[in-house]
Amino acid sequence: MTDNTQASHRRVLVTGASRGVGAEAARLFAEHGFDVAINYRSKVRRAEQVADKVRAAGGNPLIVAADMTDEAAVDQMFEEVRTAFGGLDILVLNASGGLEKDVATDYGMVLNRDSQVSAARKVVDLMPDGGRIIFVTSHLAHFFGTKSGVPEYDVVAESKHAGEVALREMIPDLAARGIELIVVSGDLLDGSITPKLLNRMRPGVIEQRREEAGTLPTVEDFAAEVVKAALNTDLASGDTVYVGSTEW
Repeated sequence: MTDNTQASHRRVLVTGASRGVGAEAARLFAEHGFDVAINYRSKVRRAEQVADKVRAAGGNPLIVAADMTDEAAVDQMFEEVRTAFGGLDILVLNASGGLEKDVATDYGMVLNRDSQVSAARKVVDLMPDGGRIIFVTSHLAHFFGTKSGVPEYDVVAESKHAGEVALREMIPDLAARGIELIVVSGDLLDGSITPKLLNRMRPGVIEQRREEAGTLPTVEDFAAEVVKAALNTDLASGDTVYVGSTEW
């Protein structure tokens, strides 16, 4: 498989880009010359800091606020992108959640499945032939139901797995519009918020997984693979890129 380092597409929207993998991916896309739309839900200062990094890396940033579960807000976000960029070549579906306190019992499914499918349906009108959607997930979600997991994470893993399944069902319709879907799945990441939350609920879970896997990918490692997946023309729609060990 060839790693094509020259970007063939120049406009990208990264959801959940105010921190972590999304923020680093936004910066890396900028290094490849992209105009980068930085989606955030509520932390505008963080989004502004990411925009500064995108600008410093040579990209043109656009900050777009939207709770991905709010359809009207997502419609407005895409309209802002259309106005600023004229369209999109890549959509990175990175925003996810489900471990938050004081949310509805179905929040995980609404965010990790329903909103992902909705965004994918909406973006096709912004994408030319050759567009690509990247779905960011975890091994715990990708392999949900087939490998042992972390019970404290099941609400997220089950809903993100459902989101991946639903997006894969869209592949024929996306193909008819010349759009591809690529899944990028990662092991627990050193330095990301989810393992930190899991470690609070089950102390030692990160070290246990590190011992099993030998090493864990970092946020930077994973974000780099997300960008590579977006640019690598050797990948076919429906392919999965694995980051970190899949053995446990």
